[in-house]
Amino acid sequence: MNTTRTHKLLFAASLILSLGACSSMSAQNPASALSPVNAAQMEGADRVMLFGADVVAYFTQNAFVQGSPQFSSTYQDVNFHFSTAEHKAMFDKAPEQYLPQYGGYCANGIMFGIPWGGNATDFKMVNGKLYIFGGQVSQAAFELELDKNIALADQYWQQEIKGNNSFIQRTKRLVIRVPHYKTGEEQAAEVQASGKPAL
Repeated sequence: MNTTRTHKLLFAASLILSLGACSSMSAQNPASALSPVNAAQMEGADRVMLFGADVVAYFTQNAFVQGSPQFSSTYQDVNFHFSTAEHKAMFDKAPEQYLPQYGGYCANGIMFGIPWGGNATDFKMVNGKLYIFGGQVSQAAFELELDKNIALADQYWQQEIKGNNSFIQRTKRLVIRVPHYKTGEEQAAEVQASGKPAL
């Protein structure tokens, strides 16, 4: 690693550590087995998964449905909102069944070792598992080689990300990029060249 990159990494890491009390860092890094998660502080809750999306609806309706604080549960220190009492009951009975992969972060980012982004409205169900994406181009790029990219994302999640601080991991992999890293522009060009529409 060259000296400039090392200095950038050290500066970024020290900046992140100095911001340890910030709400987004706290929201995304609960002291539980789910850490890190794509959660935000909102509506009186410290960490709401996927900005309050009803995670059960992805499985029962194959659709994004916004949840409500009226129907909420806490699991592993993370708050979940649901659109109905029935969905809350289903989640409470078997929460692990309804969790998004990679803590709800963009699966395409996780493929590069970067826990970042993830819109509740951009998703794909694959073999009974929920994958979240950071946008339509991101999802389309991931789907170009779906099985290969899921395997890469699984590897980085298990080996580097799960159980670690999302901000430190993100900074590390934005500075020290994985060998197969591609920019958003490069991925958009690949999607266009494939003829596959960006959803």
